[in-house]
Amino acid sequence: AFEIDGLIVDPGPASCLETLIERLGATVPRALLLTHIHLDHAGAAGVLCRRYPHLQVYVHERGARHLADPSRLLASAERLYGDAMAELWGEVAPVPEERIRPLAGGETVEGFRVAYTPGHASHHVAYLHEDSGDAYVGDVAGVRMPPYTLTVAPTPPPDIDLDAWLDSLHTIAGWSPRSLCLTHFGQVTDVAEHMHRVRCALTEQADWARLDGEERFISKLEDRLVEGTD
Repeated sequence: AFEIDGLIVDPGPASCLETLIERLGATVPRALLLTHIHLDHAGAAGVLCRRYPHLQVYVHERGARHLADPSRLLASAERLYGDAMAELWGEVAPVPEERIRPLAGGETVEGFRVAYTPGHASHHVAYLHEDSGDAYVGDVAGVRMPPYTLTVAPTPPPDIDLDAWLDSLHTIAGWSPRSLCLTHFGQVTDVAEHMHRVRCALTEQADWARLDGEERFISKLEDRLVEGTD
């Protein structure tokens, strides 16, 4: 999670809430900026609204109804995570509808420029903090564990769209951001090189997905992870 002047970008799941509250200290957040509604990014939104009665929640309009009623989101996640749901995510509470601020892309809110950036998810947005030039990009700019340069494109089912994803990367590059703030895991400043690695990861993983069978895809990805880290 990132905190900027009382705004929280992607607060994470309720299973991590104790750490988030501790790190906030005396700060009372006034709004959440959600890049998308996947549970690892937005799962704690409803619980945080219960804790902070004036908290507002910005989210793409396609994700708004699933915050107000997370039943379909939870049913989809349960297919992947089964009995591990509670341990991984904790409580997923609904967000009161009157607190939800739907976005379409193209707005400026709370000092952030908003862009619609689908590909990883059809309801994904990214935020450019205009004062600093830092871009908060959720999952659309990949997953990376600094100091390693290895970058992986997170491609969970069901609504991956490779063409839209590449277009979204072009949108973010058009901002000429000073840095990319990745939800997973941290801030990177080698922006052009990182964006190139994301594009390469996307096309490479798409090629692996066309191979015969799931096991070959997994094997290729595991090999790349071992090559790129210790």
